[in-house]
Amino acid sequence: MRWKCSAAALDVLAGVFRDDLLPVLLPILKETLFHPDWEAKESGILVLGAVAEGCLSGISPHLPELIPFLINSLSEKRALVRSITCWTLSRYAHWVVSQPHEAYLQRLMTELLKRILDSNKRVQEAACSAFATLEEEACTELVPYLSFILETLVFAFNKYQHKNLLILYDAIGTLADSVGHHLNKPEFINMLMPPLIQKWNQLKDEDKDLFPLLECLSSVATALRSGFLPYAEPVFQRCVSLVEQTLAQSVASQTHPDQFDPPDKDFMIVALDLLSGLAEGLEGQIEQFVIRSNTMTLLYQCMQDKMPEVRQSSFALLGDLTKACFQHVKPCIGKHKPQASYFVCHLLTVKIKLLLGNTCGCSQCTLGDFLPILGQNLDPEFISVCNNATWAIGEISVQLGSDMKQYINLVLQQLITIINRPYTPKTLQENTGKFQRSKVEALATERECWSL
Repeated sequence: MRWKCSAAALDVLAGVFRDDLLPVLLPILKETLFHPDWEAKESGILVLGAVAEGCLSGISPHLPELIPFLINSLSEKRALVRSITCWTLSRYAHWVVSQPHEAYLQRLMTELLKRILDSNKRVQEAACSAFATLEEEACTELVPYLSFILETLVFAFNKYQHKNLLILYDAIGTLADSVGHHLNKPEFINMLMPPLIQKWNQLKDEDKDLFPLLECLSSVATALRSGFLPYAEPVFQRCVSLVEQTLAQSVASQTHPDQFDPPDKDFMIVALDLLSGLAEGLEGQIEQFVIRSNTMTLLYQCMQDKMPEVRQSSFALLGDLTKACFQHVKPCIGKHKPQASYFVCHLLTVKIKLLLGNTCGCSQCTLGDFLPILGQNLDPEFISVCNNATWAIGEISVQLGSDMKQYINLVLQQLITIINRPYTPKTLQENTGKFQRSKVEALATERECWSL
């Protein structure tokens, strides 16, 4: 613990003094890194990782010697040395990737994969985390090695226990994000999907271990595109069921707080995110699942949830569905006279009746207006919610074209305020600009308000 605190302090010092710290530090590093005592060596490796960001410029000339030394240290007898070396190497992953592959990347990747299968759980964890960092830096440069990488990660499914299994999901999801559609090959799919689906089938709906698995599958579904189609229907149905159950529990807890506890809405959030991944990956092929479900009805309710994270994921899903199957979104866009009644889905009411064991009245299931809800969420104080709402509006406006003019007053003033707001984040500006670039005649009279 003291060493970790000292390393954190060194990280701060390196960030402040930069390379000016090296004349003091390098002599100490030379002594500790090559010290015969393993604890001294471990401390030196820890220090080398701690100063990686702040002193990178000055330490770079030494890396051609240090990186091979660190890679060799991955095979040290002491597990603590192996684990801290994984972390330190991850801090220099960007530099490694910038060099010719045969110089460092190939060997580093090989040795990290060995450590992923290490007999020590702490080393497994450190190696998995380090490899995820390497994946983020290398991206598609890992494509030539995908078969080797997947063999190791899939083998780890049978080796890892609970905690490290969650980190393994992250490594697989990061790999999918990094290599994208290059993962969509039959041989890769046949290696990767069976263990993921096996875990998917083993976990119950209320098991919180579903969170990282759903996040992992979201990345995998997006990367595999049509290659995920054979697995899509049960995944889609379960995600819809998770959203439905959470909404039902939420309504039940509000209506009968003495009988029902509020649900953990993280289940709904990760389910919405996976549905977004399916929509992005399958594109138009997702229509067959949407048309046979109450997805749009549930989405309408999620868009009005009090929890910002739920609304954020809801708007992302709306945007992805708009791109993938707009014919099912268009009827929900808006009506000239929005209904003011509080929306309670019939299916949720039925579930609540079953939970309570009695009968209760139910209202008709109506979709109402999506765009007014989007307009109400154009608040930069909730930046992620606002960003996703703006993006969804942009995608809808692209699909509607000139037909957007009948809805423009629902969102236009809020968007003008956002684009003229000081220090508006770049992504939010881009999403707002996408709406402006859509071919909506009604925008012509407002051009002077847009400071683009």
